[in-house]
Amino acid sequence: MALRKASSRRALVIGGSMSGLLAGLLLRRAGWEVDVFERVESELSGRGAGIVAQPELIENLRGLGLDVSELGVEVTTRRIFDGEGKQSGEIECRQTLTAWERVYRILRDAFPPERYHRGKGLKSFEQTAGGVAAHFSNGEKVEGDLLVGADGLRSTVRQQSLPDLAPRYAGYVAWRALLREDAMSPATHRDLFAYMSFRLPPGEQFLGYPVAGPDNDLRPGQRRYNVVWYRPVEETTGLVRLLTDESGVTHTISIPPPLIRREAIDAMRAAAERLLGPQFREIVRLIDEPILQPIYDLETPRMAFGRVAILGDAAFVARPHVAAGVSKAADDAKALALAMQDGDVESGLKRFEAERLPVGRRIIERARHLGAYLQATKTQEEEARAGRHSTDGAVIAETAVLDFLYA
Repeated sequence: MALRKASSRRALVIGGSMSGLLAGLLLRRAGWEVDVFERVESELSGRGAGIVAQPELIENLRGLGLDVSELGVEVTTRRIFDGEGKQSGEIECRQTLTAWERVYRILRDAFPPERYHRGKGLKSFEQTAGGVAAHFSNGEKVEGDLLVGADGLRSTVRQQSLPDLAPRYAGYVAWRALLREDAMSPATHRDLFAYMSFRLPPGEQFLGYPVAGPDNDLRPGQRRYNVVWYRPVEETTGLVRLLTDESGVTHTISIPPPLIRREAIDAMRAAAERLLGPQFREIVRLIDEPILQPIYDLETPRMAFGRVAILGDAAFVARPHVAAGVSKAADDAKALALAMQDGDVESGLKRFEAERLPVGRRIIERARHLGAYLQATKTQEEEARAGRHSTDGAVIAETAVLDFLYA
């Protein structure tokens, strides 16, 4: 559906990552004046993040007039391997696999640089009958007609709007890394690189797939291999240990990669030698500085608060198995822009919320089903889900596929 021009109104978008840029670009296309405010002073980086470019995301990027001809690596096949390194299954599944940096760069380059403000952390906001004002940590106050919280898992906008809502730890973590293609041995490269490849140790999942190299380099030999290893970790002791650095400081939500204790990395490497086949053992040995990502669920009961909206990961954070994060953010932003074309902002946001809340809930539910078998502890219902979704055939058929949304 084409977006028509709205009368000139100003939107303040909090968060300069992909959700914020998607919202900003689509609102601009609908005729809004848009400023994006990012708390980080330096340019953002999605280190260690490979993503699946779902067809819905590609359609939204094309709708913005953006070039997606070289978005990532095209993969047609999925493979699964046993503990001895023998291939035990294969299915056809055509997808575009890309890197966070590639999609971010496309969006960032398309947004007017003079309207993108770095080093602007939101402190609070206030609403009046005629508008909304954002107060930033540097003392600056900016006024607009609409405020969009696209500030992710740690959203300040959500925290002010729903102070009792917090992310819920899912019971497992992901070890992640991006490796140079040319670092892989010829045999491992032959077995793994051109595919989305899986290994399922008991109660765990290891997967890898190719993405573009630095600066979107798609030349053979210059690409990268995205690695994700999901492992169950109990929250009160195990997770706390993983989030505690060498100096004894325990971090909340996540820990910067350079601060991960060597003991934790060594334990992960030792587990690889016990649990993985030779190809994946080689992959783990090649990891220099792994990223540790605790997995969380976040499900908001609301997305609209007067003249304020939240979208993307500020509203719903789904476990990565559905690979819906960026596509969901794009669809949220599109629905928001459509709802803001005509009439009152508050009534438009109610329509936006009514459309997107059910979608977010379906994605969260599906992600919980797919990830139940990875949890350190499970309810009886989760045990039943684990039995349905942890088989080789289920994992390679269901991971990172959004068909359930349209069933």
